[in-house]
Amino acid sequence: MSESDGPVRARDADAVSAPPPAEATPSAGAAPAADAAHAGPTADETPATGPASPWQGVRAWPWWAHVLLVYAAAKVFAAAVFVWTAQVQEANLWTSARPDYLSFVALMYDGSWYRQVAEDGYPAELPRGADGLVQQNAWAFFPLFPMLVRGLMTVTGGTWVVLAPTLALLLGAGAALVVHQAVVHGAPRAVAARPGLPLATVALVCAFPTAAVLQVAYTESLALLLVASALLLLVRRRYAWTALVVLALGFTRAVALPMAAVVVVHLAVRWWRTRRGEDDLRPAGTLGLVALAGFSGVSGFAWPAICGWATGVPDGYLQTQEAWRGVREVVPFSGWTYVPQFWFGAWGTWLTVAGFVLVAVVLLVPAAWRLGPELHAWGAAYVVYILAVIEPGSSLARFLLLAFPLGAVTAGAVTRPARARRAWFVGVLVLMLGLQALWIRQMWEFNPGGDWPP
Repeated sequence: MSESDGPVRARDADAVSAPPPAEATPSAGAAPAADAAHAGPTADETPATGPASPWQGVRAWPWWAHVLLVYAAAKVFAAAVFVWTAQVQEANLWTSARPDYLSFVALMYDGSWYRQVAEDGYPAELPRGADGLVQQNAWAFFPLFPMLVRGLMTVTGGTWVVLAPTLALLLGAGAALVVHQAVVHGAPRAVAARPGLPLATVALVCAFPTAAVLQVAYTESLALLLVASALLLLVRRRYAWTALVVLALGFTRAVALPMAAVVVVHLAVRWWRTRRGEDDLRPAGTLGLVALAGFSGVSGFAWPAICGWATGVPDGYLQTQEAWRGVREVVPFSGWTYVPQFWFGAWGTWLTVAGFVLVAVVLLVPAAWRLGPELHAWGAAYVVYILAVIEPGSSLARFLLLAFPLGAVTAGAVTRPARARRAWFVGVLVLMLGLQALWIRQMWEFNPGGDWPP
């Protein structure tokens, strides 16, 4: 059950734990990486002779300044492409022709659904068509992001058009900072093998073709912040805080369920290492992790349960999701049996198999195994979950943004020599930025005659 994607054409609709043990313990698999997170020398390593260049000064900045610099550069790039695209946008369901930047990123597609939630809440009854089937409605859109914006609107008197993209942009900056630290603490072997991996991961996540949504009135920025925070807290064994973050995630996007699988992997690794004398997992800790895994599952079903209770239709959320699908039936993986054939005919099956093989390769290459167990598990569990629950369509690339550990796999695929590592990273970065510009231009511009959503 994934989040729906807007009012356009049928497609994929989008534990109380034990208190944390003693201080910031390392990940289930390894000690935290030292701050080898930066690609270049520190200020102490710069030559003592000659004046320091501006670049050397920048390299001596703290890690968080580097992250925010990379994030800001990526957001300026995307904003420029949004402005360019807005100049060719015709009048549509949500904006006038050639809308200003803020209207373009606040109101298009799902932005207007979230605005409806923020301003009007959810319908007491599910709308139905003449055929008796549930129609597209606001229950498909999770409440935390629009309710945060609503709170800001109440406090500041500001409008959705200004506050929603601004909040998304700031949440995205927070997500970039937490992604960096999640790689530092959650993938120490990978950081040791590939200097500068945390910052390189942030750069590739920010350049990902669909990362432009981190500055629009969508939930991706909040969801990415919560996913990365949950993984970082789990790695550092702050289990009570992890439960709180996972609860928030359950009211942000329909992606809390795969987090339960990550907790199970974390528990299994700690149990195995305890048997080998490398950890000290006690019965209370085991019970706490079992409770956390169960709580993650409950969080994944909380919003559908609330929808059923509020509307009087127990499976109202599922019926609402079906309204966005080409085939009104949510069966795991079933979309892959007909959507590729719709697009590619006889080649559809072969392309689907090739795509699944590519995903398996990315999850099994040495760079993936160098990740800590939690990051690796999230990448695998989330991708499998998405492939299972969605009807594959134009929003699939946007959903993949939350699989940020795969950015670390990509950046860490080439580790030496340094020249090859840099060439690989720059090549991937340039390719992704080009695809991001293409994605904004082709997907965010709406054709009033009928179009596929981003």
